[in-house]
Amino acid sequence: MHHTRYSKRHMQPLTNDIQLHSAKMNKTPIVIFFGPELVGSGVIEDITETHITIKGEHYIRGACMFRYAG
Repeated sequence: MHHTRYSKRHMQPLTNDIQLHSAKMNKTPIVIFFGPELVGSGVIEDITETHITIKGEHYIRGACMFRYAG
């Protein structure tokens, strides 16, 4: 059986401003979930107090889960 090795932060949630701003600065790919549903992916373009913008789409910070893509 072959096991895939993932980085330590694979699919780790971005839960604070430092993580979000670091991901934006480093152009780290992330994925966005609304509940269990994957609703988007890409690199963070903008961060406000209430929204994260990725590929021109605005995602509500309080409603979505942002995770490192891997």
